[in-house]
Amino acid sequence: MSDKAEITIVLVDDQAIVRAAFKSLLERTAHFKVIGDAGDARQALAVITELRPDIVVLDITMPGLSGIDAVGPIKKASPRTRVLMASQHEGQKFVRQALLAGADGYLSKDSEPEELALAIESIQRGDSYLSPKVAGTLMSQAARGEPLATDDGSALSVLTPREREVFQLLALGKANKEVAATLELSLGTVKKHRENLQRKLDCHSAAELARLAIREGLLSV
Repeated sequence: MSDKAEITIVLVDDQAIVRAAFKSLLERTAHFKVIGDAGDARQALAVITELRPDIVVLDITMPGLSGIDAVGPIKKASPRTRVLMASQHEGQKFVRQALLAGADGYLSKDSEPEELALAIESIQRGDSYLSPKVAGTLMSQAARGEPLATDDGSALSVLTPREREVFQLLALGKANKEVAATLELSLGTVKKHRENLQRKLDCHSAAELARLAIREGLLSV
């Protein structure tokens, strides 16, 4: 039995097999306890609000609401919870967006299995954590003389948080009524958001929105 204080964890990933693999890895450490999981960010918010875990391990690319857009609401729902992003995306744009959103650490899914525990221990202590694979990618980009990404590095940086939510639902092919029901907005408000999205992003169909969402890493192909 470990004499370390228990660390409670919620896993959020749209792939059930990934959640199961993470749970299996984490339960090898005596003081880690996986107390919940969710397959999408909106469901996760309800779970996190109820359970108030120490750590949330959060994917980026998920349907409905991306992990990056979920960080702020998670922190608001459970202020003491620390967030570890776990993603296949290793580029600086995603790392920067996640950290600016309030994530406490960023782990590449291509990392060695034992790194997951190291990352959780680190952010639970109050330190930040950046996967060596991710850090290596950033250093390689810098060595090639590529500029560090700014907030303008994403086409979506011009959107408000609510517009990003509407954007992702529309990119999934949801109709205005479905978006209104999901976000608890009036139909008129959704139509206005859609008009703003079309103007800001120069995307005038669901297919164009979907292609942009895939390029931005918010939707998987």
